[in-house]
Amino acid sequence: MDPGSLLYTGTGLATLAAALLPRLLDRAPVSMPMLFLGAGALTFAVVEPLPDPDPARHSTVLLHLTEICVIISLMGAGLALNRAVSLRGWATTWRLLAITMPLSMLAVGLLGWGALGLGVASSVLLAAALAPTDPVLASEVQVAEPAENPESDEDEARFALTSEAGLNDGLAFPFTYAAIAISVAGAAPSGWLPHWLAVDVLWRLAVGLAVGVAVGWLLGKLFFSAPSEKFRLAEHAEGFVALAATFLAFGITELVEGYGFVAVFVCACTIRAAERHHGYHQVLHRYVEQAERMLTVLIVFLLGGAVAGGLLAGVTWQEIAVAAVILLLVRPLAGWIGLLAGKTGPRERTVIAFFGVRGVGTLFYVTYALQEGRFADQDTIWRIVGLVVIGSILVHGLSASPVMWLLDRKRQQKGGAGNASRTPV
Repeated sequence: MDPGSLLYTGTGLATLAAALLPRLLDRAPVSMPMLFLGAGALTFAVVEPLPDPDPARHSTVLLHLTEICVIISLMGAGLALNRAVSLRGWATTWRLLAITMPLSMLAVGLLGWGALGLGVASSVLLAAALAPTDPVLASEVQVAEPAENPESDEDEARFALTSEAGLNDGLAFPFTYAAIAISVAGAAPSGWLPHWLAVDVLWRLAVGLAVGVAVGWLLGKLFFSAPSEKFRLAEHAEGFVALAATFLAFGITELVEGYGFVAVFVCACTIRAAERHHGYHQVLHRYVEQAERMLTVLIVFLLGGAVAGGLLAGVTWQEIAVAAVILLLVRPLAGWIGLLAGKTGPRERTVIAFFGVRGVGTLFYVTYALQEGRFADQDTIWRIVGLVVIGSILVHGLSASPVMWLLDRKRQQKGGAGNASRTPV
């Protein structure tokens, strides 16, 4: 059988399925990533000859695939958020970033070091790689699309999970660099800490924020208020321009050694702030969402193939237990603690704390760090990460639709359909 013809046929079927499944699975306790994970495992186990999608062997391809998927999803997240950035309006997000994320990382690092016997560098890497949350793999828990009327605000749970994912995808990078530095220079802080604080934390974050705001401001002016209508792209409904914004913000930031992930999300929020009531945001978001869906399908499919090819070979019960603790205890407890004094009700607090979905961002950070650093526990790291991501796809994929349906119903019963989106439950 010609592998090329088989590849074209499979790509066509996958593309068609990516368009149909979100509608067919609406309200069902099954997610599209779950199906493609299973399809990938089955395909690579049965069909021959197919190349082994080993993430270690094909790390460069995986790095760029996951990187592109993450930055496109960050653009979509920033465009979808209706709420203007502010200390009070984003209070739940700031709590998740300032309290929940550090607590989660500390717990994961200690589990890696104490329960699995990993070295310091590998433990820090595991903590950093499992810090980003990724609602792409459970889309029911993220904001659906931009609203032309920003007053029709999204509910707190979906807003918090989407905005958290938009920022912690970039904020995990300093800790990934710390893991790389420790793996190369050793655990002694004098060998890596000054450079890490000055460059990897302060400089790269500042550049990411500055370039994101600058590119977003310039593009917002071009889209909505250019002097000539020919340049006012919002009048022409060109959706693919969202990719131009994504790649410009990311590329310029990376050229000056900043955090491109931070820049892309900040750029998207700045574009949205330029003209909140315009329907062009929906056009941009839909284009980005379609591109993101296709890349996610491909990555999850290959992840299923990697499992069939032996990604989890040699897994121990300790590793399974640690992965389960990370998913079912660490994030929920850290999330609950972070939101205790916030404005969320107990039901929303529980949902936000539980749905710390791990996915494409995690795969990117592990791939990047293992290429740049010197880690002695690479197989163990990949097994733990594989277990957590697969577990997240299954656990959060099964629970997202029914849980969010119940949350929406409780909110409507409590606050009425007219103000259901703002009523804490």
